[in-house]
Amino acid sequence: MRILVVEDEKKVADIVARGLKAERYAVDVCHDGLAAWEMANAYDYDLAILDLMLPGMSGTELLEKIRRKNQQVPILILTARDSMADKVKNFEAGADDYLTKPFAFAELLVRVKALLRRGPVNRSSVLRVGDLEIDRLSQSVKRAGKKIELTAKEYALLEYMASHPGRVFSRTMIIEHVWDQSFQGLTNIVDVYVRHLRAKVDDAYPVKLLRTMRGVGYSLSDEATS
Repeated sequence: MRILVVEDEKKVADIVARGLKAERYAVDVCHDGLAAWEMANAYDYDLAILDLMLPGMSGTELLEKIRRKNQQVPILILTARDSMADKVKNFEAGADDYLTKPFAFAELLVRVKALLRRGPVNRSSVLRVGDLEIDRLSQSVKRAGKKIELTAKEYALLEYMASHPGRVFSRTMIIEHVWDQSFQGLTNIVDVYVRHLRAKVDDAYPVKLLRTMRGVGYSLSDEATS
């Protein structure tokens, strides 16, 4: 899952980003509202975390613009503004949750997970493709009842593909969703991780779920191929 963090205090942004990455999320960070709006237009995020006091464009204005573009993405406000008027204003503008500073990262993480669980599109806690089962709450993976141990990025890649069984994902699409900005252009890393996944998810089983579409990308499906 990919999260946009918009925070002008770089120390706070770094703490949030490092904590979320440690929990297996891909994270993009912006320090001003205008850059964040460009990012929100360019990528399909699973969640946005917005400060309110931002240079370039206020967090409330950014919230309103994102919400006009996308009615479904969960948005969490993270701000020092703790007045009831601010909370009401931003909830009415489309925020899904509101956390005031100073905050404990543990609480932020609980709220992030709660928003992602109740999120809009295909957010059931368990994804299934054939006999492959992915529990999004525990981030555990089983095939034919046998547990499969994955690294953070292997899990993120598998979960992303399992969210849309049968859909073909280009390497660029996978990079943009599973990795952060620093990996743009390094699409060969996708091939490496798909090979890792095949070794763990497919090699021991007669039915292969991971498919290569030559010249296009990859898909995850239990449908028979001709």
